[in-house]
Amino acid sequence: MSNARFVELEQVGVTFGQGAEQTEALQPTSLTIAKGDFLALVGPSGCGKSTILKLISELLTPTTGNIFFGGRALGANPVRVGMAFQSASLLPWMTVRDNVMLPLKIVPPFKAGFSAKKAGEYRERADALLEQVGLEDFADKSPWQLSGGMMQRANLCRALIHDPDLLLLDEPFGALDQFTREELWQTLQDLWIDRKSTVILVTHDLREAAYLANRICVMSPRPGRIIDDRTVPFARPRPIDITFEPEFVSLVQRLRSLIVHAPKPKKASAA
Repeated sequence: MSNARFVELEQVGVTFGQGAEQTEALQPTSLTIAKGDFLALVGPSGCGKSTILKLISELLTPTTGNIFFGGRALGANPVRVGMAFQSASLLPWMTVRDNVMLPLKIVPPFKAGFSAKKAGEYRERADALLEQVGLEDFADKSPWQLSGGMMQRANLCRALIHDPDLLLLDEPFGALDQFTREELWQTLQDLWIDRKSTVILVTHDLREAAYLANRICVMSPRPGRIIDDRTVPFARPRPIDITFEPEFVSLVQRLRSLIVHAPKPKKASAA
């Protein structure tokens, strides 16, 4: 397996509807992601960022093009995916620990041993993750007893507990206040440094992208396409104070300029 082409989109496009109702959501797009990389997708609403996540997680089938994972067509081998969204969606009738362990109950190969290991090995795995994000004292609490930031910490633990090949994050901190977001940026950075998961983050927060990612792809307005692909130059671990440094601010301004001034797609002329 080539680390340089862990995930590969080859001229992948998505069109919804037919005839006069047809909408092109994603122009033919090519993208490669290396194993262990942290990629952020940024761009205006509706440009296809979340569409790319759905394509990679097999929740959506491309209209054109091909997707490869580890050099083979997506679907040829099972891909273990972890996902976290803006809403933590913890099940209210389960404890925090049981919510975190849920993927072990349903994802191969863990589910085969769940009954035998849920009180031992799997519980220890969940507790270790909860301790890593500062929730060790809340494992037996119900989700309603947690703050929004604490629920997202638990959500990240749930997304990581089954050692996913790929971690997909769709605006996971979008509903949180600035201080809680920045705290969770640091938590996610620590988890990534520790685990070196391959991560794709969709976000509208350009500071978030610049702080967390190794690489940022900027997308144009719908129908989306990648108009800029750049490496983030800052060493890790990154202190939150880096967000005030001139080089960081300059990067964020450059990303914003690319989005604001991205050329609008031309409408097809009438026949």
